[in-house]
Amino acid sequence: MTDTSVKKVDSTYSPKGQLGQKYLATGKTVSMRLWENEQPEADKEQTQREYETVGYVINGRAELHLEGQMILLEPGSSWVVPKGASHSYKILEPFTAVEATSPPAHIHARDEN
Repeated sequence: MTDTSVKKVDSTYSPKGQLGQKYLATGKTVSMRLWENEQPEADKEQTQREYETVGYVINGRAELHLEGQMILLEPGSSWVVPKGASHSYKILEPFTAVEATSPPAHIHARDEN
């Protein structure tokens, strides 16, 4: 049987994760989250995740350090972090971006580590 469910999520009421992300719509194989007005702070630690991430910058600037490369993220930029890739972010100015993860990052606390 085909899944025909329709979901709408109002981010005003979205739950927040421990890292500051807002959880948006989630399907069986992909989920979205919003990083809203992230402030420049100490560099984030290198990490590896068990999901693929694609993102889009709404405003602000950040550096994505990915497997020895540095990618400048600015409004209108999109990016991919492959599953298992070593990476970190350095927020340069207040930063807002939306990401999609596959499989969903929040299942079994995958994004809380």
